[in-house]
Amino acid sequence: MKFPGSVLVSLVLFVAETAAALCLSGAYRAAGDRMWQWLTLLFALLPCALVQLSLVFIHRDVSRDRPLVLLLHLLQLGPLVRCVEVFYIYFHAGRVEEPYVSITKKRQMPKDGYSEEIEKEVGQAEGKLCTHRSAFSRASVIQAFLGSAPQLTLQLYICVLQQEITAARSIFMVLSLLSIVYGALRCNILAIKIKYDDYDVSVKPAAYLCIFMWRSFEIATRVTVLVLFSSVLQIWTLPVVLVNFVVFFFYPWILFWQSKSPFPENIEKALSRVGTTIVLCLLTFLYAGINMFCWSAVQVKLNDPDLINKSQNWYRLTVYYMLRFIENAFLLLMWYIYKTDIYLYVCAPLLVLQLLISYCMAVLFMLVFYQFCHPCKKLFSSSISEGLLSCFRFLCFICKPPKSTILTEKVEVKSPENTDEAWSSSKTTDSQKGNPHQSVSSNA
Repeated sequence: MKFPGSVLVSLVLFVAETAAALCLSGAYRAAGDRMWQWLTLLFALLPCALVQLSLVFIHRDVSRDRPLVLLLHLLQLGPLVRCVEVFYIYFHAGRVEEPYVSITKKRQMPKDGYSEEIEKEVGQAEGKLCTHRSAFSRASVIQAFLGSAPQLTLQLYICVLQQEITAARSIFMVLSLLSIVYGALRCNILAIKIKYDDYDVSVKPAAYLCIFMWRSFEIATRVTVLVLFSSVLQIWTLPVVLVNFVVFFFYPWILFWQSKSPFPENIEKALSRVGTTIVLCLLTFLYAGINMFCWSAVQVKLNDPDLINKSQNWYRLTVYYMLRFIENAFLLLMWYIYKTDIYLYVCAPLLVLQLLISYCMAVLFMLVFYQFCHPCKKLFSSSISEGLLSCFRFLCFICKPPKSTILTEKVEVKSPENTDEAWSSSKTTDSQKGNPHQSVSSNA
Protein backbone atom coordinates (compact mmCIF):
# COMPACT_ATOMS: atom_id res chain seq x y z
CA MET A 1 0.00 0.00 0.00
CA LYS A 2 1.38 3.38 -1.02
CA PHE A 3 2.37 5.80 1.73
CA PRO A 4 -0.05 8.79 1.82
CA GLY A 5 2.67 11.39 1.38
CA SER A 6 0.51 13.73 -0.71
CA VAL A 7 -1.98 14.01 2.17
CA LEU A 8 0.81 14.97 4.58
CA VAL A 9 2.26 17.58 2.20
CA SER A 10 -1.18 19.12 1.66
CA LEU A 11 -1.80 19.33 5.40
CA VAL A 12 1.62 20.85 6.15
CA LEU A 13 1.21 23.56 3.50
CA PHE A 14 -2.35 24.28 4.63
CA VAL A 15 -1.46 24.64 8.32
CA ALA A 16 1.78 26.56 7.70
CA GLU A 17 0.17 29.05 5.34
CA THR A 18 -2.85 29.62 7.60
CA ALA A 19 -0.63 30.16 10.67
CA ALA A 20 1.65 32.54 8.74
CA ALA A 21 -1.38 34.50 7.50
CA LEU A 22 -2.71 34.93 11.03
CA CYS A 23 0.70 36.05 12.33
CA LEU A 24 1.16 38.53 9.49
CA SER A 25 -2.37 39.84 9.98
CA GLY A 26 -1.53 40.49 13.62
CA ALA A 27 1.62 42.35 12.55
CA TYR A 28 -0.44 44.56 10.23
CA ARG A 29 -2.85 45.27 13.06
CA ALA A 30 -0.02 46.27 15.35
CA ALA A 31 1.36 48.58 12.65
CA GLY A 32 -2.06 50.18 12.13
CA ASP A 33 -2.55 48.88 8.56
CA ARG A 34 -6.20 47.87 8.89
CA MET A 35 -6.82 47.39 5.18
CA TRP A 36 -3.88 45.01 4.73
CA GLN A 37 -4.96 43.17 7.88
CA TRP A 38 -8.50 42.48 6.65
CA LEU A 39 -7.41 41.56 3.11
CA THR A 40 -4.85 39.10 4.49
CA LEU A 41 -7.51 37.53 6.73
CA LEU A 42 -10.02 37.37 3.86
CA PHE A 43 -7.62 35.56 1.52
CA ALA A 44 -6.75 33.16 4.35
CA LEU A 45 -10.22 32.29 5.69
CA LEU A 46 -12.24 32.18 2.45
CA PRO A 47 -10.27 29.29 0.88
CA CYS A 48 -10.13 27.60 4.28
CA ALA A 49 -13.94 27.50 4.38
CA LEU A 50 -14.08 26.25 0.77
CA VAL A 51 -11.62 23.47 1.63
CA GLN A 52 -13.92 22.32 4.46
CA LEU A 53 -16.90 22.29 2.07
CA SER A 54 -15.04 20.27 -0.53
CA LEU A 55 -13.92 17.66 2.01
CA VAL A 56 -17.45 17.37 3.41
CA PHE A 57 -18.92 17.09 -0.08
CA ILE A 58 -16.48 14.43 -1.34
CA HIS A 59 -16.87 12.25 1.79
CA ARG A 60 -20.68 12.79 1.87
CA ASP A 61 -20.59 13.66 5.57
CA VAL A 62 -23.95 15.46 5.47
CA SER A 63 -25.85 12.27 4.65
CA ARG A 64 -23.90 10.25 7.27
CA ASP A 65 -24.35 10.35 11.03
CA ARG A 66 -21.05 12.01 11.98
CA PRO A 67 -21.85 15.11 14.05
CA LEU A 68 -18.38 15.33 15.63
CA VAL A 69 -16.66 15.43 12.23
CA LEU A 70 -19.09 18.12 11.00
CA LEU A 71 -18.42 20.17 14.13
CA LEU A 72 -14.66 19.96 13.58
CA HIS A 73 -15.17 21.07 9.97
CA LEU A 74 -17.14 24.07 11.23
CA LEU A 75 -14.18 24.86 13.50
CA GLN A 76 -11.91 24.75 10.39
CA LEU A 77 -10.16 21.63 11.68
CA GLY A 78 -11.38 19.28 8.96
CA PRO A 79 -7.99 18.66 7.26
CA LEU A 80 -6.42 17.70 10.62
CA VAL A 81 -9.16 15.16 11.33
CA ARG A 82 -8.93 13.74 7.82
CA CYS A 83 -5.16 13.39 8.05
CA VAL A 84 -5.42 11.55 11.39
CA GLU A 85 -8.02 9.26 9.84
CA VAL A 86 -5.78 8.58 6.82
CA PHE A 87 -2.80 7.53 8.90
CA TYR A 88 -4.99 5.46 11.21
CA ILE A 89 -6.26 3.53 8.20
CA TYR A 90 -2.73 3.21 6.76
CA PHE A 91 -1.08 1.85 9.90
CA HIS A 92 -3.96 -0.52 10.74
CA ALA A 93 -4.31 -1.92 7.22
CA GLY A 94 -3.59 -5.65 7.01
CA ARG A 95 -4.03 -6.35 10.70
CA VAL A 96 -7.64 -7.38 10.30
CA GLU A 97 -8.82 -9.52 7.42
CA GLU A 98 -11.23 -7.55 5.28
CA PRO A 99 -14.65 -9.11 4.62
CA TYR A 100 -14.54 -8.45 0.89
CA VAL A 101 -12.37 -6.88 -1.76
CA SER A 102 -13.14 -5.33 -5.12
CA ILE A 103 -11.34 -6.22 -8.33
CA THR A 104 -10.21 -3.46 -10.67
CA LYS A 105 -8.93 -3.88 -14.21
CA LYS A 106 -6.19 -1.58 -15.43
CA ARG A 107 -4.32 -1.65 -18.71
CA GLN A 108 -0.57 -1.22 -18.86
CA MET A 109 1.13 1.31 -21.09
CA PRO A 110 1.51 -0.07 -24.62
CA LYS A 111 4.81 -1.84 -25.35
CA ASP A 112 5.61 -2.66 -28.98
CA GLY A 113 2.02 -1.85 -29.86
CA TYR A 114 0.47 -4.22 -27.30
CA SER A 115 -1.27 -3.37 -24.02
CA GLU A 116 -1.95 -5.98 -21.36
CA GLU A 117 -4.85 -5.82 -18.94
CA ILE A 118 -4.08 -6.54 -15.28
CA GLU A 119 -6.55 -7.40 -12.55
CA LYS A 120 -5.85 -6.03 -9.10
CA GLU A 121 -7.57 -6.63 -5.77
CA VAL A 122 -8.41 -3.46 -3.88
CA GLY A 123 -9.42 -3.77 -0.26
CA GLN A 124 -11.60 -1.44 1.76
CA ALA A 125 -8.64 0.27 3.40
CA GLU A 126 -6.92 1.01 0.11
CA GLY A 127 -10.17 2.27 -1.36
CA LYS A 128 -10.65 4.67 1.55
CA LEU A 129 -7.08 5.91 1.21
CA CYS A 130 -7.65 6.53 -2.49
CA THR A 131 -10.73 8.61 -1.66
CA HIS A 132 -8.78 10.62 0.91
CA ARG A 133 -5.93 11.27 -1.55
CA SER A 134 -8.39 12.47 -4.16
CA ALA A 135 -10.14 14.74 -1.64
CA PHE A 136 -6.87 16.28 -0.45
CA SER A 137 -5.71 16.80 -4.04
CA ARG A 138 -8.85 18.80 -4.82
CA ALA A 139 -8.53 20.69 -1.55
CA SER A 140 -4.92 21.61 -2.44
CA VAL A 141 -6.07 23.02 -5.79
CA ILE A 142 -8.75 25.12 -4.07
CA GLN A 143 -6.32 26.35 -1.44
CA ALA A 144 -3.73 27.22 -4.09
CA PHE A 145 -5.74 29.24 -6.58
CA LEU A 146 -8.50 30.74 -4.44
CA GLY A 147 -6.29 31.59 -1.48
CA SER A 148 -2.54 31.37 -2.02
CA ALA A 149 -2.47 33.05 -5.44
CA PRO A 150 -4.41 36.18 -4.36
CA GLN A 151 -2.45 36.18 -1.11
CA LEU A 152 0.92 36.11 -2.89
CA THR A 153 -0.19 38.90 -5.24
CA LEU A 154 -1.35 41.03 -2.29
CA GLN A 155 1.83 40.58 -0.23
CA LEU A 156 4.11 41.30 -3.18
CA TYR A 157 2.04 44.41 -3.95
CA ILE A 158 2.49 45.60 -0.34
CA CYS A 159 6.26 45.01 -0.61
CA VAL A 160 6.41 47.14 -3.77
CA LEU A 161 4.39 49.98 -2.25
CA GLN A 162 6.30 50.02 1.03
CA GLN A 163 9.64 49.27 -0.68
CA GLU A 164 10.43 46.82 2.08
CA ILE A 165 10.50 43.03 2.39
CA THR A 166 10.26 41.89 6.00
CA ALA A 167 11.25 38.42 7.17
CA ALA A 168 7.67 37.42 8.06
CA ARG A 169 6.35 38.62 4.71
CA SER A 170 9.10 36.86 2.74
CA ILE A 171 8.45 33.55 4.54
CA PHE A 172 4.74 33.91 3.90
CA MET A 173 5.29 34.62 0.20
CA VAL A 174 7.56 31.58 -0.16
CA LEU A 175 4.91 29.38 1.48
CA SER A 176 2.21 30.82 -0.79
CA LEU A 177 4.31 30.22 -3.91
CA LEU A 178 5.01 26.63 -2.84
CA SER A 179 1.30 26.11 -2.20
CA ILE A 180 0.37 27.43 -5.65
CA VAL A 181 3.00 25.33 -7.42
CA TYR A 182 1.96 22.23 -5.48
CA GLY A 183 -1.71 22.88 -6.31
CA ALA A 184 -0.86 23.25 -10.01
CA LEU A 185 1.16 20.02 -9.84
CA ARG A 186 -1.75 18.16 -8.25
CA CYS A 187 -4.00 19.61 -10.95
CA ASN A 188 -1.73 18.14 -13.65
CA ILE A 189 -1.67 14.72 -11.97
CA LEU A 190 -5.46 14.78 -11.53
CA ALA A 191 -5.91 15.60 -15.21
CA ILE A 192 -3.68 12.70 -16.25
CA LYS A 193 -5.43 10.19 -13.98
CA ILE A 194 -8.92 11.31 -15.04
CA LYS A 195 -8.14 11.29 -18.76
CA TYR A 196 -6.39 7.92 -18.66
CA ASP A 197 -8.46 6.22 -15.99
CA ASP A 198 -8.33 2.86 -17.81
CA TYR A 199 -4.53 2.70 -17.60
CA ASP A 200 -2.13 2.08 -14.75
CA VAL A 201 -0.41 5.47 -14.66
CA SER A 202 2.99 5.79 -12.99
CA VAL A 203 4.48 9.29 -12.76
CA LYS A 204 8.28 9.34 -12.64
CA PRO A 205 10.42 11.82 -10.65
CA ALA A 206 11.57 13.52 -13.87
CA ALA A 207 7.94 14.33 -14.68
CA TYR A 208 7.40 15.84 -11.23
CA LEU A 209 10.55 17.95 -11.65
CA CYS A 210 9.47 19.23 -15.08
CA ILE A 211 6.00 20.13 -13.81
CA PHE A 212 7.48 21.86 -10.76
CA MET A 213 9.86 24.00 -12.86
CA TRP A 214 7.19 24.71 -15.46
CA ARG A 215 4.65 25.89 -12.91
CA SER A 216 7.20 27.80 -10.82
CA PHE A 217 8.36 29.96 -13.73
CA GLU A 218 4.84 30.45 -15.07
CA ILE A 219 3.16 31.44 -11.79
CA ALA A 220 6.03 33.60 -10.50
CA THR A 221 6.15 35.52 -13.78
CA ARG A 222 2.40 36.00 -13.91
CA VAL A 223 2.13 37.27 -10.33
CA THR A 224 5.06 39.67 -10.81
CA VAL A 225 3.58 41.09 -14.01
CA LEU A 226 0.20 41.68 -12.35
CA VAL A 227 1.83 43.37 -9.36
CA LEU A 228 4.00 45.65 -11.50
CA PHE A 229 1.05 46.70 -13.63
CA SER A 230 -1.25 47.30 -10.66
CA SER A 231 1.39 49.39 -8.87
CA VAL A 232 1.35 52.07 -11.59
CA LEU A 233 -2.15 51.76 -13.09
CA GLN A 234 -4.43 50.90 -10.18
CA ILE A 235 -7.56 52.02 -12.04
CA TRP A 236 -7.04 49.56 -14.88
CA THR A 237 -6.21 46.59 -12.67
CA LEU A 238 -9.84 45.71 -11.97
CA PRO A 239 -10.91 45.69 -15.67
CA VAL A 240 -7.97 43.44 -16.58
CA VAL A 241 -8.78 40.99 -13.79
CA LEU A 242 -12.52 41.02 -14.50
CA VAL A 243 -12.09 40.44 -18.23
CA ASN A 244 -9.81 37.46 -17.59
CA PHE A 245 -12.10 36.02 -14.94
CA VAL A 246 -15.37 36.52 -16.86
CA VAL A 247 -13.98 35.01 -20.07
CA PHE A 248 -12.77 31.83 -18.35
CA PHE A 249 -15.86 31.57 -16.14
CA PHE A 250 -18.38 31.71 -18.98
CA TYR A 251 -16.35 29.77 -21.55
CA PRO A 252 -17.46 26.29 -20.31
CA TRP A 253 -21.06 27.50 -20.06
CA ILE A 254 -21.01 28.85 -23.63
CA LEU A 255 -19.71 25.52 -24.92
CA PHE A 256 -22.40 23.74 -22.90
CA TRP A 257 -25.20 25.92 -24.33
CA GLN A 258 -23.87 25.45 -27.86
CA SER A 259 -23.88 21.67 -27.46
CA LYS A 260 -27.61 21.76 -26.50
CA SER A 261 -27.03 18.91 -24.06
CA PRO A 262 -29.41 18.19 -21.17
CA PHE A 263 -28.63 19.62 -17.77
CA PRO A 264 -26.22 17.38 -15.76
CA GLU A 265 -28.11 15.37 -13.19
CA ASN A 266 -25.59 12.70 -12.15
CA ILE A 267 -23.19 14.78 -10.05
CA GLU A 268 -24.73 13.83 -6.70
CA LYS A 269 -28.04 12.05 -6.15
CA ALA A 270 -28.80 13.97 -2.97
CA LEU A 271 -28.49 17.34 -4.74
CA SER A 272 -31.44 19.17 -6.21
CA ARG A 273 -31.27 21.10 -9.47
CA VAL A 274 -30.37 24.27 -7.57
CA GLY A 275 -27.64 22.47 -5.63
CA THR A 276 -26.23 21.02 -8.86
CA THR A 277 -26.16 24.50 -10.39
CA ILE A 278 -24.29 25.86 -7.37
CA VAL A 279 -21.72 23.05 -7.57
CA LEU A 280 -21.20 23.67 -11.29
CA CYS A 281 -20.81 27.41 -10.70
CA LEU A 282 -18.21 26.74 -8.00
CA LEU A 283 -16.41 24.40 -10.38
CA THR A 284 -16.26 26.99 -13.15
CA PHE A 285 -15.29 29.62 -10.56
CA LEU A 286 -12.28 27.49 -9.60
CA TYR A 287 -11.52 26.88 -13.29
CA ALA A 288 -11.46 30.64 -13.92
CA GLY A 289 -9.25 31.19 -10.86
CA ILE A 290 -6.71 28.65 -12.13
CA ASN A 291 -6.57 30.10 -15.64
CA MET A 292 -6.04 33.57 -14.23
CA PHE A 293 -2.54 32.53 -13.13
CA CYS A 294 -1.58 29.50 -15.22
CA TRP A 295 -2.78 26.98 -17.76
CA SER A 296 -5.46 24.69 -16.38
CA ALA A 297 -4.48 21.11 -17.16
CA VAL A 298 -8.08 20.05 -16.35
CA GLN A 299 -10.46 21.38 -18.98
CA VAL A 300 -14.05 21.66 -17.77
CA LYS A 301 -16.71 20.14 -20.04
CA LEU A 302 -20.17 20.42 -18.52
CA ASN A 303 -21.89 18.08 -20.99
CA ASP A 304 -19.52 15.22 -20.11
CA PRO A 305 -20.52 12.79 -17.31
CA ASP A 306 -17.12 13.32 -15.62
CA LEU A 307 -17.29 17.11 -16.24
CA ILE A 308 -13.78 16.87 -17.75
CA ASN A 309 -12.68 17.12 -21.36
CA LYS A 310 -10.56 14.01 -21.91
CA SER A 311 -9.27 14.89 -25.38
CA GLN A 312 -5.81 16.38 -25.80
CA ASN A 313 -6.32 19.71 -27.56
CA TRP A 314 -2.98 21.18 -28.66
CA TYR A 315 -4.70 24.10 -30.40
CA ARG A 316 -6.25 25.36 -27.18
CA LEU A 317 -2.93 25.01 -25.36
CA THR A 318 -1.08 26.93 -28.09
CA VAL A 319 -3.63 29.73 -28.27
CA TYR A 320 -3.65 30.11 -24.48
CA TYR A 321 0.13 30.53 -24.19
CA MET A 322 0.35 32.83 -27.19
CA LEU A 323 -2.38 35.13 -25.87
CA ARG A 324 -0.98 35.02 -22.33
CA PHE A 325 2.50 35.94 -23.59
CA ILE A 326 1.06 38.87 -25.56
CA GLU A 327 -0.95 40.00 -22.53
CA ASN A 328 2.06 39.82 -20.21
CA ALA A 329 4.19 41.73 -22.72
CA PHE A 330 1.49 44.42 -23.07
CA LEU A 331 1.12 44.81 -19.28
CA LEU A 332 4.90 45.10 -18.93
CA LEU A 333 4.95 47.72 -21.68
CA MET A 334 2.31 49.75 -19.84
CA TRP A 335 4.33 49.45 -16.64
CA TYR A 336 7.48 50.59 -18.45
CA ILE A 337 5.70 53.64 -19.89
CA TYR A 338 3.94 54.74 -16.68
CA LYS A 339 6.45 53.60 -14.02
CA THR A 340 6.77 55.94 -11.04
CA ASP A 341 9.64 57.12 -8.86
CA ILE A 342 9.52 54.00 -6.69
CA TYR A 343 11.26 52.18 -9.56
CA LEU A 344 14.00 54.80 -9.81
CA TYR A 345 16.76 52.35 -8.88
CA VAL A 346 15.35 49.46 -10.94
CA CYS A 347 16.75 48.68 -14.39
CA ALA A 348 13.39 48.50 -16.14
CA PRO A 349 14.53 47.04 -19.53
CA LEU A 350 16.49 44.30 -17.79
CA LEU A 351 13.52 43.45 -15.55
CA VAL A 352 11.16 43.23 -18.54
CA LEU A 353 13.62 41.01 -20.38
CA GLN A 354 14.02 38.73 -17.35
CA LEU A 355 10.26 38.30 -16.95
CA LEU A 356 9.72 37.50 -20.62
CA ILE A 357 12.59 35.00 -20.56
CA SER A 358 11.12 33.42 -17.40
CA TYR A 359 7.81 32.90 -19.16
CA CYS A 360 9.62 31.38 -22.14
CA MET A 361 11.42 29.05 -19.71
CA ALA A 362 8.03 27.94 -18.38
CA VAL A 363 6.91 27.13 -21.93
CA LEU A 364 10.18 25.26 -22.52
CA PHE A 365 9.72 23.04 -19.45
CA MET A 366 6.11 22.45 -20.49
CA LEU A 367 7.26 21.28 -23.94
CA VAL A 368 9.89 19.00 -22.37
CA PHE A 369 7.25 17.47 -20.10
CA TYR A 370 4.76 16.71 -22.88
CA GLN A 371 7.44 15.55 -25.33
CA PHE A 372 9.62 13.36 -23.08
CA CYS A 373 8.29 13.02 -19.49
CA HIS A 374 4.52 12.60 -19.80
CA PRO A 375 3.59 9.18 -18.35
CA CYS A 376 1.02 8.58 -21.12
CA LYS A 377 2.88 10.01 -24.11
CA LYS A 378 2.58 6.66 -25.92
CA LEU A 379 -1.19 7.16 -26.02
CA PHE A 380 -1.01 10.53 -27.77
CA SER A 381 -2.39 10.54 -31.28
CA SER A 382 0.25 13.18 -32.08
CA SER A 383 3.24 14.49 -30.14
CA ILE A 384 3.49 18.01 -28.80
CA SER A 385 5.95 18.98 -31.56
CA GLU A 386 3.61 17.73 -34.30
CA GLY A 387 0.66 19.40 -32.61
CA LEU A 388 2.47 22.75 -32.37
CA LEU A 389 3.57 22.57 -35.99
CA SER A 390 0.01 21.93 -37.13
CA CYS A 391 -1.18 24.80 -34.91
CA PHE A 392 1.33 27.23 -36.41
CA ARG A 393 0.42 26.11 -39.95
CA PHE A 394 -3.24 26.66 -39.16
CA LEU A 395 -2.55 30.13 -37.73
CA CYS A 396 -0.39 31.05 -40.72
CA PHE A 397 -3.14 29.84 -43.04
CA ILE A 398 -5.63 32.09 -41.24
CA CYS A 399 -3.33 35.12 -41.33
CA LYS A 400 -2.32 34.60 -44.98
CA PRO A 401 -4.69 36.28 -47.47
CA PRO A 402 -6.23 34.00 -50.12
CA LYS A 403 -4.60 33.81 -53.57
CA SER A 404 -7.71 34.95 -55.42
CA THR A 405 -7.61 38.22 -53.51
CA ILE A 406 -3.94 38.73 -54.41
CA LEU A 407 -4.63 38.03 -58.11
CA THR A 408 -7.59 40.37 -58.11
CA GLU A 409 -5.49 43.13 -56.57
CA LYS A 410 -2.77 42.60 -59.18
CA VAL A 411 -5.30 42.74 -62.00
CA GLU A 412 -6.80 45.88 -60.57
CA VAL A 413 -3.38 47.48 -60.33
CA LYS A 414 -2.32 46.52 -63.86
CA SER A 415 -5.63 47.15 -65.63
CA PRO A 416 -5.35 51.00 -65.76
CA GLU A 417 -1.89 50.77 -67.36
CA ASN A 418 -3.09 48.24 -69.91
CA THR A 419 -6.09 50.40 -70.66
CA ASP A 420 -3.88 53.44 -71.28
CA GLU A 421 -1.56 51.47 -73.57
CA ALA A 422 -4.49 50.05 -75.52
CA TRP A 423 -6.07 53.49 -75.84
CA SER A 424 -2.80 55.07 -77.11
CA SER A 425 -2.19 52.27 -79.63
CA SER A 426 -5.73 52.47 -80.92
CA LYS A 427 -5.38 56.22 -81.21
CA THR A 428 -2.19 55.84 -83.27
CA THR A 429 -3.84 53.31 -85.54
CA ASP A 430 -6.85 55.52 -86.09
CA SER A 431 -4.65 58.50 -86.89
CA GLN A 432 -2.67 56.45 -89.37
CA LYS A 433 -5.84 55.30 -91.05
CA GLY A 434 -7.18 58.81 -91.21
CA ASN A 435 -3.96 60.33 -92.81
CA PRO A 436 -2.53 57.92 -95.45
CA HIS A 437 0.04 60.49 -96.69
CA GLN A 438 1.55 60.60 -93.27
CA SER A 439 1.93 56.83 -93.31
CA VAL A 440 3.51 56.87 -96.76
CA SER A 441 5.92 59.60 -95.81
CA SER A 442 6.85 57.78 -92.71
CA ASN A 443 7.47 54.63 -94.72
CA ALA A 444 9.55 56.59 -97.17
